[in-house]
Amino acid sequence: MDILNGLLYGFSIATQPGHLALVFAGCLLGTLVGVLPGLGPVAAISILLPLTFHLPPAGAIIMLAGIYYGVMYGGSTTSILVNVPGETASVVTCLDGYQMARQGRAGAALGIAAFGSFIAGTVGIVGLQLIAGPLSSVALKFGPPEYFAIILMGFTFVTYLAPGSSLKAGIMAVLGLILSGVGLDPITSEQRMTFGVLNLFEGIGVAPLAMGLFGVAEVLNRLEQASFGRVLQVKIRSLFPDRKDWLSARWAILRGTLIGFFLGILPGGGPVLSTFISYGVEKRIAKEPERFGRGAIEGVAAPEAANNAAASTSFIPLFTLGIPPNVVLAVLFGAFLVHGIQPGPLLIRDHPDIFWGVVGSMYIGNVMLLVLNLPLIPLWVQVLRIPDRILYPLILLLCVVGAYSINNSVFDIGVMVVFGVVGFLLKRGSYEAAPLILAFVLGPMLEVNLRRSLLISGGDFSIFFTRPIALGAMIVCLFLLALSFLRAKKGN
Repeated sequence: MDILNGLLYGFSIATQPGHLALVFAGCLLGTLVGVLPGLGPVAAISILLPLTFHLPPAGAIIMLAGIYYGVMYGGSTTSILVNVPGETASVVTCLDGYQMARQGRAGAALGIAAFGSFIAGTVGIVGLQLIAGPLSSVALKFGPPEYFAIILMGFTFVTYLAPGSSLKAGIMAVLGLILSGVGLDPITSEQRMTFGVLNLFEGIGVAPLAMGLFGVAEVLNRLEQASFGRVLQVKIRSLFPDRKDWLSARWAILRGTLIGFFLGILPGGGPVLSTFISYGVEKRIAKEPERFGRGAIEGVAAPEAANNAAASTSFIPLFTLGIPPNVVLAVLFGAFLVHGIQPGPLLIRDHPDIFWGVVGSMYIGNVMLLVLNLPLIPLWVQVLRIPDRILYPLILLLCVVGAYSINNSVFDIGVMVVFGVVGFLLKRGSYEAAPLILAFVLGPMLEVNLRRSLLISGGDFSIFFTRPIALGAMIVCLFLLALSFLRAKKGN
């Protein structure tokens, strides 16, 4: 199926009434969660994942994808009006967006964020449909050594790029690998770390784990804090940037789009890294860098474009290699497995309805988000005024109902609560949960491909250094480990 026919096929699936409703629901829910301070896309997908269990696979993935890029859109509203990022990728937007709002230019900031996100997101979707097919063909030639080396490279990237201590990120990744081993051995079917508990024979569920680490833990963390900040009492005059704003922001949007496009594909990169880099690039090349942090519209346009371009292109390694490049896609990977679908090189061939349906829905969702975000901003402002004592107990209730509905099991609620407390304590110790969940999801793939590789080579580890693709990935791993060691030594 060529690209044009595939895209037409995708639109025929995405425009079915039921799927259109799911696109709308995903975009609306994603924007709502993006507006709420601190939750972000991982918590959103984790909490709302159980809603999709009884949907057809194509509809479920379409809705979850809509939630993901909806959160990317919605996070800018909180950053600009409250100076508190709705999700991590919107941290940089606070720097200039809030200052613009204080100067009475909240409308221009919100408008350029929405239009920049739309443009960049559309470019990212075009890249997804153009690159996915050829990359899938290449990936069909991969064997266990290549997959093991690429997954290991992804872990190394995540550890190296994680905020804070690389050692702490590495510890979390190892913990995730240990947890992924709970259950029956994938080759011998022997029990591992089940302690005789029948509910653990199939392993720990990704949904309760993610809901605990990112949903419950975030609620506990937020309830401990006194306040999120105050919504600026400003009158939003016009949400359409004027000609001067467009002239100032156009190249920033283009550069942010390109940075996000390429970093979204990179393991461990994604929206968060791309926003920081795009902001740094704009500040470095600006004729008046002192404007940044004081209300420069480029400081809003570039990171918002970068995070939405990265959100779209991060689907490329998931769909073509079956390897999620970041923690959000790791949770989405779990959703694929729940529905009995293995993302990877054969996804386009075996499940064209899912691949092309998601691509078509992303185009539609991008337009929906632009139409939704601008007129509904007054509504999102009112959502921000919901008292914490009402909002966060409701989120906890949703988590409990969602965890129970997976298998109608109280055990899953217990798993969620335990990891909620663990996640809260990890935050107190400045340990990031992202490497843990990524390692947990990819752990079985890493183990199986390692063991298959060693079976092929008769136990000889040189197999990872004699095949070109595996060798390249291993060289990158060693290089990043050396950089991490030098950085730690310099810090001491």
